[in-house]
Amino acid sequence: MNTRAWLSEIPWDMVVWQNQQLCKPKNAHHGPTSDGHEPCRALWEQSQPLQMTLAPFTNYNGNTFSAIARALIETLPLPPATLAVARSLAHHIVAGVASDQEVQAFRKFCEETTHP
Repeated sequence: MNTRAWLSEIPWDMVVWQNQQLCKPKNAHHGPTSDGHEPCRALWEQSQPLQMTLAPFTNYNGNTFSAIARALIETLPLPPATLAVARSLAHHIVAGVASDQEVQAFRKFCEETTHP
C-alpha cells in the first residue's frame, strides 16, 4: 500500500464537519464527547505529518472515519471499478462490519497495489 502523509490535508475541523454532516440527515445529536474528543483530536493532529499506510483507519469509529477513508482511497490512480471495490472494502473495515474474507481481500489488494 502506498505510504504517505494521508492526513496532512485533512484538518480536525474537517473530521468534525464530516461527523456533523453524517448526523444531520438522521437527526442524530452531533457533539464532542467529554472523554474521547480531545485525545482523538490531539492524536489526529500529531499524526497529520506522519508517513503511514491506511492501517490507522481500522478502528471502529463509524461512518465519520469510513467517509474519510473512502475519500482517501478516491485519490489513488486506479481504474473506476477498482476504486469502487477498494472504497467499499475500506468502508466495511473501518466501520467494523467487514467479514474476514473482506479484510483478506483488502490486504491482498494493498499488497498487489504496492507490488504489482
